[in-house]
Amino acid sequence: MDIVGTAICIDYINPDKIVSSPVNTGRGFVKCQHGIMPVPAPATLNILKDVPIYADEREMELTTPTGAAVIKTLASEFRKFPELKVKKAGYGCGKRNTEKPNVLRVILGETDSQENCILEATIDDMNPQIYGYLMDKLFEEGAKDVYFTPVYMKKNRPGIVITVTAPVILEDRIKEVLFRETTTIGIRKLNIERTELQREFKKVGTEFGEISFKVSKYKDRVVNVTPEYEDVKKAAERANLPLKEIYGAISRHIGEFYNR
Repeated sequence: MDIVGTAICIDYINPDKIVSSPVNTGRGFVKCQHGIMPVPAPATLNILKDVPIYADEREMELTTPTGAAVIKTLASEFRKFPELKVKKAGYGCGKRNTEKPNVLRVILGETDSQENCILEATIDDMNPQIYGYLMDKLFEEGAKDVYFTPVYMKKNRPGIVITVTAPVILEDRIKEVLFRETTTIGIRKLNIERTELQREFKKVGTEFGEISFKVSKYKDRVVNVTPEYEDVKKAAERANLPLKEIYGAISRHIGEFYNR
């Protein structure tokens, strides 16, 4: 019932990510089929390998093998309470009465930060013509940023550092592209958090045609308004005018759009 009920719940909510606090195992001893065992029980302790655990002053079992298996399978990260906007909360109560609440709390929330990683590879033996093709492939797989940095490597050889920023959930796909398309034999990884502005697209009519522009907001406040480059470029080509002149004219139109 525990496992099936949890599976149905997670399938229904369909969260992007599950984060758990460190696991409170309890302490003392527990009576089981094999006799009296120390808490956490051997099965629980084995399941929770590589998971941060702790125990408060309560002399009782607070995490069972089933509970340990569920949380280790579902949680992608174990840490203190993350920064988020709380949407809903639920509580599951245990049968024992203790001085501290014997409950499990689950919080559904949203965050402006997206967990990303930086993947890097350093190369000194690859055909330079491959790099442009590689960049296209990485963006196709969902990379947020891709850039190349010239460096000097061992034996004073000129080389290139390939740096890719991507959501953690796409890490394996990005690594596959790097290994498949380049000559690298190793990839470095660094976990980061990327905060993205809220974005929406609007259009404004100008003497150069209809131009799209991007509105970026932080905490519901507009912080950037940017004309779409491809639209501005096409307008400049049609009018046979300098790109900077078209940018200036469109910026004025956008200003009028907000002031009207």
